[in-house]
Amino acid sequence: MTAPRGRTGRPPLTEERKAEIRLRIARAAVDLFVAQGVVATTGEQIGQAVGVSARTVWRYFPSKESCVRPLLSAGIDLIAARLRDWLPGQPLERLFDDEFADAHGFTGGPDRATVGALVRLTRTERGLRAVWLQTYDEAEPAFAKALAERAGLPADDLRPTIRAAMFNAALRAAVEHYAWRTDTTTGDAATAEAELVATLRSALAVAAEGLT
Repeated sequence: MTAPRGRTGRPPLTEERKAEIRLRIARAAVDLFVAQGVVATTGEQIGQAVGVSARTVWRYFPSKESCVRPLLSAGIDLIAARLRDWLPGQPLERLFDDEFADAHGFTGGPDRATVGALVRLTRTERGLRAVWLQTYDEAEPAFAKALAERAGLPADDLRPTIRAAMFNAALRAAVEHYAWRTDTTTGDAATAEAELVATLRSALAVAAEGLT
């Protein structure tokens, strides 16, 4: 009797599993970048830290700097959803109030210190800086679409595009202001978290003057 034909070997990875691997690679990459610098870090080292081959690392990312993207882009969809839910007359800074942070883990969680360390590296590492700015550049259309939906405007209307640019710039400036002045790897985590929320709220309060 002939054995039935079909796929052999390991079953294909689910999208959830792929996302998990990408995030593990991102965390390992940041740890290595902080410990020894970007130039000294290799794909082989990143893979070894995660328990995968360098070939697997390059399958997911085109360069070692791009390995950090999952940590930077994780909040884009979440923020866009909050923008769509932003009620008329509600202060914009409420998007990052304590209740929201607790419910969604936006500012807390195991990656807070890692992201803080990564943002500090973007100040001196050009490759990481490029990835950081590209992530925000790609976030802007998502924010513009959310603001257009909220206002009942066409997706190609100039007004939500301008407002998204202001909102996006305020977010980036606030995160950088906080990260470049705070070492999130030391000190009290709750205090650092509160300072980040306060910084985000202050920045959005300023930006809201042009987003009403």
